[in-house]
Amino acid sequence: MKYLIGCLGLLFFIGVAWLTSNDRKKVKVRPIIVMLVLQFILGFVLLNTSVGNFVIEGIAKGFDNLLQYAAEGVNFVFGGLINPDESSFFIGVLLPIVFISALIGILQYFKILPFIVKYIGLALSKVNGMGKLESYNAVASAILGQSEVFISVKKQLGLLPKHRLYTLCASAMSTVSMAIIGSYMFLLKPQYVVTAIVLNLFGGFIITSVINPYEVTAEEDVLEVKDEKEQSFFEMLGEYIMDGFHVAITVAAMLIGFVAVITMINAIFKGIFGMSFQDIIGYLVAPFAFLMGVPANEIVDAGSIMATKLVSNEFVAMTNLTSSSIEFSGRTTAIISVFLVSFANFSSIGIISGAVKSLNEEQGNVVARFGIKLLFGATLVSCLTATIVGLLY
Repeated sequence: MKYLIGCLGLLFFIGVAWLTSNDRKKVKVRPIIVMLVLQFILGFVLLNTSVGNFVIEGIAKGFDNLLQYAAEGVNFVFGGLINPDESSFFIGVLLPIVFISALIGILQYFKILPFIVKYIGLALSKVNGMGKLESYNAVASAILGQSEVFISVKKQLGLLPKHRLYTLCASAMSTVSMAIIGSYMFLLKPQYVVTAIVLNLFGGFIITSVINPYEVTAEEDVLEVKDEKEQSFFEMLGEYIMDGFHVAITVAAMLIGFVAVITMINAIFKGIFGMSFQDIIGYLVAPFAFLMGVPANEIVDAGSIMATKLVSNEFVAMTNLTSSSIEFSGRTTAIISVFLVSFANFSSIGIISGAVKSLNEEQGNVVARFGIKLLFGATLVSCLTATIVGLLY
């Protein structure tokens, strides 16, 4: 039965993308089928094989070591603020982002990441039927983050037509940056985080190629990556450390605001309607959770957590999942977890349009105008990934 529901879910989510397509006649079926097959193969390997377990254990151990190194710096500054038997989300989960950001800066400075990103992107462009710029941007977004990635393609940003700009922004919203992967692994199983990142990369190409199909001519298919500005090693290191701290503070502020607002709204709704706001949106999202493969008796609670991610952010939803008094089945936990690993939420519209606007005001205004469609496409990517995991679990 789960296979029937899962296949219906795949058809539904891709069908919704097709119904909202800019030009259905231009949709290329062959690359979509190839990428779907790759998603199933990679998902199966990561979730169900000893090779996948070995790779994920290695990645998880690597990030665990990085978090331990980060803890040394965090404890040196903040160690006396909490008791040994207590934990602080800001200190334990968010502040390590500062160290991960510094590490990314070092890898950027020595041209290691740019080399990896560029050639993985070029290889992907042979599979997805899209341009080199689109493929590079998708990989770079998963490393640099949804704001910083646009700096690296600044040279071409002002020359891009609306349809290509949409694809770049959709990729940025569908992925997550390497700087916060360690924080995600603190809240979710590393297996689900890694699987979501890999599947979302291809899912982003699938959904955008259906919603926003177009041809890139040989003249247009040019990749010009902006070189890092000339800095000394310690200038660069200081800049990336401050960038990481800014991310940690921003996420902390968003969490304080969103958790407080949602708590207030829940109380108001409970007083008026007898059920919380999250319960209500859980019912609205429940049918989609069912199509992703969540068992019928868990779809409302699962839908509530998924909807929380969309209206607030993924960290709020992840903490709701980990602190929930509800015992979800393993399959439901896997589906919810991979759904949460992306930047697809309303606040990301402002972050991405603001990032583009800071580099090119006119293009930033274009992004703001298709913001809702951007969130719609990125959410479909998460739904597609969750449905595939539901079929494979």
